[in-house]
Amino acid sequence: MSAPAAPARWPLGRALSLRGQLLLGILLPVVVFIAFNTFSLYSQTLTSLHTAYDRTLLASAKSISEQLDVSGYDEAATLRATVPYSALEAFEADNQSHMFYRVSTLQGALVSGYGELPVWRGRIPQRPPYAALVDFYDDEFRGRKVRVAVLLQPVASATGRGMAVIQVAETLEVRETLALQILRNTLARQALLVAVIALTVVAVVQRATRPVRQLSAALQARPEGDLSPIATASAPRELQSLVDATNQVMRRLQHLLQHQKRFVRDTAHQLRTPLAVLKTQVQSAMRGDAPPQQALQEIEGTVDRATQLANQMLSLAKVEQLRQQAQVPVTRFDEVLRAVALELSPLIAHKDLDFGIHTDPAPVRAHEWMLRELARNLLHNAVRHTPQASVLGVELRSDGRHVVLTVADQGPGIDSELAARLYQPFSAGDVRTGSGLGLAICQEIVQALGASIALTNRQRGQRTLGLDAVVVLVQAPPEAAAHSGPTGAFSSAAQSAP
Repeated sequence: MSAPAAPARWPLGRALSLRGQLLLGILLPVVVFIAFNTFSLYSQTLTSLHTAYDRTLLASAKSISEQLDVSGYDEAATLRATVPYSALEAFEADNQSHMFYRVSTLQGALVSGYGELPVWRGRIPQRPPYAALVDFYDDEFRGRKVRVAVLLQPVASATGRGMAVIQVAETLEVRETLALQILRNTLARQALLVAVIALTVVAVVQRATRPVRQLSAALQARPEGDLSPIATASAPRELQSLVDATNQVMRRLQHLLQHQKRFVRDTAHQLRTPLAVLKTQVQSAMRGDAPPQQALQEIEGTVDRATQLANQMLSLAKVEQLRQQAQVPVTRFDEVLRAVALELSPLIAHKDLDFGIHTDPAPVRAHEWMLRELARNLLHNAVRHTPQASVLGVELRSDGRHVVLTVADQGPGIDSELAARLYQPFSAGDVRTGSGLGLAICQEIVQALGASIALTNRQRGQRTLGLDAVVVLVQAPPEAAAHSGPTGAFSSAAQSAP
């Protein structure tokens, strides 16, 4: 045997409340965007800081170049520098950073400055950021990180011409301090922005979901069994479809509950009488109040009526059950009608009726059982009320849009008082032979099918010639009828109906 299927698990998104999903869906992209924006702003700020302070390093290098002198030309040139330390003090910011310099020849020979400052081994960029032969790079000096500017400065005098390499290094305390301060300020502003957005989103989501909470609270506060429609006037447009669908479900539930209550009530009331009669008849037979054969016949009649009543009560319940099914097949009503006529042929022959039937092809969208029960009840009532050796006619016509069933008998018809309540359960024309449920079943069936039924007396002057039972149904479209299958094995046998 295969292992039982694992229970279905809800996705994580469905475990969150509606407010939680809205807050997460709105705030998460906002926070991610703000974090990316903060990082981008910080990177741009660092670039701007480097640009500003690199300009200061270049100004320092140019200030040193003004203190150079040269004698000799080109490779034979000798550089001299008289650079006081105070020349760099103007470029040191608040005594937080320190500056170092080195002046050397192109070959790396020290002219002036800090000899332990590493010699520049790089290359001037093809497109320097400034109008000078300058390069900027990061290095370490005396165990501290420094930013270095290198300036290749031509030096000329009346006695010579040469090229000097001027290196100016600055420690990074000021830059790092200013960068951290800018980062803190940026983070503080972005955190404040996130807080404002979060509060706004929470307030908006709280307000937007208020109708949902109110609807939930109203439904929970309802007493048990209250299936009245939900008021839709104050519901937002987005909830209208949900409220309408809920009201439709509640109407169906209310209809089912009412039908169930009525079924239980009617069943208990109607079955109580034949059971009481049956018990009385059995007690009478046991006492010998009537001959055994007569007593058994009376008991049999009571049992038959109780059985008929129970079957028709179950038929009423089945109509309601089929009404709730969404998928309704297409059935050939003409084949069903002929099959029912064939089943009732012994009753027709017993009363020696002149029976005639005419049917057109009539596909309708309905369950076969409903059509069978409708035809059986109408035809059975007509056979029962038609006099011996009279005429009974059945006709099924189709005009392409509607299917019309007519059952015409030669019975006494119905009076106006009985016609007003004939479709109500247990309103029999003859209480001795009927339970009063046949026409009630027909009425339930035609309502479920969206059809109509009418009982009309045929008159000639003041004389009643009989009763016409007319049922009008909607014919199924041709494309639906083309896909309908055979209704059963009875279709071929139905052609031999009387």
